[in-house]
Amino acid sequence: MHINLAVVSGVMTNEPVHRELSSGDTMVQFDISTAVERDGRTANISVPVSWRNPSATATSALVVGDDVVVTGRVERRFFRSGGATQSRTELVAQRCLPARRTKSVRSLLAAAAATLAA
Repeated sequence: MHINLAVVSGVMTNEPVHRELSSGDTMVQFDISTAVERDGRTANISVPVSWRNPSATATSALVVGDDVVVTGRVERRFFRSGGATQSRTELVAQRCLPARRTKSVRSLLAAAAATLAA
């Protein structure tokens, strides 16, 4: 069995951008800065996040500069821009939580671990 599961913890670096899709769904997009190790050194990378149809309560809890935890899957999408086909690899969020909500974050991570163990 193959599993596409991503868990990213980092700092929310920009205000969420809300877009109405032609399907009627709402897409919220923002970036998270997180640290990775490369060649024995720590580097910060930006992870683009797309979240479909989040509740207003959930998005209002996300504040630029705060630590957040996001679970979801990695997807690459293709789109036309300026007459050319382009692509974007992003984390498609299932859940996003402020890291300060430690009890909720623990539950979120336990659910992710259970998905891997299944």
